Amino acid sequence: MYLQRISLVNFKNVESQTFDFQEKINCFVGNNGIGKTNVLDAIYYLSFAKSYFNSIAGQNIRHGEDFFMVEGAYFINEREEKIICSLKKGQKKVLKRNGRIYEKFSEHIGQFPLVIVSPTDRDLIAEGSETRRKFIDGVISQQDKGYLQSLIAYNKVLSQRNALLKYFAANRTFNALNLSIYDTQLISIGTEIYKKRNSFLERFVPIFNQKYQTISEKKERVNLSYKSQLHTIEFEQLLTQNLEKDKVLQYTGVGIHKDDLSFEIEGYPIKKFGSQGQQKSYLIALKLAQFEFIKKQSKVTPILLLDDIFDKLDEHRVSQIIRLVNEGEFGQIFITDTHSDRTEKILKQHDKSYEIFNLN
Repeated sequence: MYLQRISLVNFKNVESQTFDFQEKINCFVGNNGIGKTNVLDAIYYLSFAKSYFNSIAGQNIRHGEDFFMVEGAYFINEREEKIICSLKKGQKKVLKRNGRIYEKFSEHIGQFPLVIVSPTDRDLIAEGSETRRKFIDGVISQQDKGYLQSLIAYNKVLSQRNALLKYFAANRTFNALNLSIYDTQLISIGTEIYKKRNSFLERFVPIFNQKYQTISEKKERVNLSYKSQLHTIEFEQLLTQNLEKDKVLQYTGVGIHKDDLSFEIEGYPIKKFGSQGQQKSYLIALKLAQFEFIKKQSKVTPILLLDDIFDKLDEHRVSQIIRLVNEGEFGQIFITDTHSDRTEKILKQHDKSYEIFNLN
C-alpha cells in the first residue's frame, strides 16, 4: 500500500495544492511555520478522519474560508482507492471512500494503517494517563474492529452511569437496581477491554525493548508496563468497594478508564530522570514498535510519518534510526526537516527512491 497523490484545499495554511508521491520516501523541507507538518497532518486525516494535532475539526479550515477538503489516491491490493475527507462550517464532517459516504468513521479505522512520529508525542510522557490510554487504544483499534466498538460502548455506559450518579445526588435519592444495570454492562465490556489491553502489551513490550536497544546501542535499560486496578481485583468487587465514594463524587472513580502505562529508564520514571534525547529515543522506539505490531497483525505495511524526527537527537541516535528504517522493511515514508542538506545526505546513504519537496 502507498499514497500516490494528495490534494489539499483550504486545509490549515494551504489554499490549494497537489502532491504526487514516490512509492518509498518523500521529504518536505523548509523553514519552521511554512506548512511541512500540515501536509503530514493531511495524510493522517485520510487514515483517521481527524487531525493528529488539533482535536477541534473546524480549526483546520483555512482562515477566512468556510470549508476544507483533503483528497488522496492510494494504490492497494492492485487497485486505486480514493479517500475524500471534507468539512464545511456548521455541518458534519464527511468521509468518502470511492464515492461512498461512511455512516460511521469507525468503519474506516485500520483500512489504511498509519503511524506518526512527532515532537508532540512528548505528551505521552508529560501529560496524564488519558493520553497514554489513547495510545494503547489507537494501536489495538487499527487491527481489531471489535475492540474499537467495545471502547465506544464502554464510554457510553460510563457516561450514563455518571449521569445517574449526578441525578441521585441532585435529588437526594438512590436506586441500587437502576445502578446495577449499568454496573453489569461496565463489568462485561470493561473486563473484555482489560484482557485485550493486557494481551496486547504482553506482545508489544518485547518489540518496544528491542527497538530501544537498537537506537541506544544497548547503553540503557528501559521498561514499559501496564498499570490497571484489575490486576489485583475483579471489576465487580472494585465497583462495590468504591460505591460510596462514587456517590459522593458523582462519577465513576474506578475501572479500565483509569488504566495507565509506566515509562521507566534504569528503574526510574523517564519523565523525571530521562534526558531530552533519552525521552525522544523512548518515544521513537514506542512508535517504531507500534509500526511493527500493526504490520504483523494487519498484514499491511503502514505508512510512516516522521515529523521533525532529527531535532534534539545526537548523531549516533540518528544513525541508528536511519539503520532501522533501512533494514526494517518499511513501506512508504514521509519525513519533514528544516535542513534540506541534512535530509539529502541521509537519503543518499541507501538506494531507495525518494522525492524532496522544498516548501520554501
